[in-house]
Amino acid sequence: MPMDYAAELEAARSAAVRAAKEVLKLYESFQAVADAPADISTEADRRSQEVILATLSRAFPNDAFCAEETNIGLSELKREGPRLWIIDPIDGSRGFAKKLGEFSIMIGLVERHQVRLGLVLEPARRRLTFAIKGEGCWTADGELDAVQEIAPCHVSSVERWEDARLVRSHSENKLTNELTQKLKRLDYTYSAGIKMAMVARGEVELYLSSYIGFNSWDVCAGQILVEEAGGCVTDAHGQPITYRQDGSGKILGTVATNGFLHELAQRCVLDFLGKT
Repeated sequence: MPMDYAAELEAARSAAVRAAKEVLKLYESFQAVADAPADISTEADRRSQEVILATLSRAFPNDAFCAEETNIGLSELKREGPRLWIIDPIDGSRGFAKKLGEFSIMIGLVERHQVRLGLVLEPARRRLTFAIKGEGCWTADGELDAVQEIAPCHVSSVERWEDARLVRSHSENKLTNELTQKLKRLDYTYSAGIKMAMVARGEVELYLSSYIGFNSWDVCAGQILVEEAGGCVTDAHGQPITYRQDGSGKILGTVATNGFLHELAQRCVLDFLGKT
């Protein structure tokens, strides 16, 4: 497949794989924290970010960087620019801390406020899902170092709300309404990256979140997966998600769908917000 961002994708994949190896070493010996708080940060978060920033900044020294762990590896790097890498070194840190395997590494590249490239690597599951603007979404499973056969991803073609499957955050398990009660299936996972990858791969039709404090690294890489797989991603009010040149600002909820069900899904999130 032709790729306008082939060098960037290979650098991002290499950075994610290197980080995943470090994360899995720490994960193996990590003692599970049953009541891990939402804001938990571990040595794995810090080590993953160091590896990713070092790899990408060597490859693209003129680019800017935004990452979740603001005190790790960013001090000598550009923080604002027309090309901005947005990094979540471990998305779903509670899934890591509880040793549930529900965590991912997310890397996105934004150029002039729009996502151009994104990948979500699930270390515990050895699964990579990635997309480039205009080139589609792809997935591969297998050992991190092995040459993997990639397959295209497409959102599902489900059009009936009653046949739709929903994935949500564990923290929103009590938010229900008449619409969600009609759905075929409801899953939970800690990682937003995994949730959006599930939509992109057609495993579920809906990812809904009423959380109004999302940062750019929570959404960026997953957004392009869904969009390039044929789906739709907006904030809770139906507005397109764009990014500032420094990655700052909050995203007001997230609605990621296969496209057919987006209007009803957005209505659900607005209903949840009205109840909070």
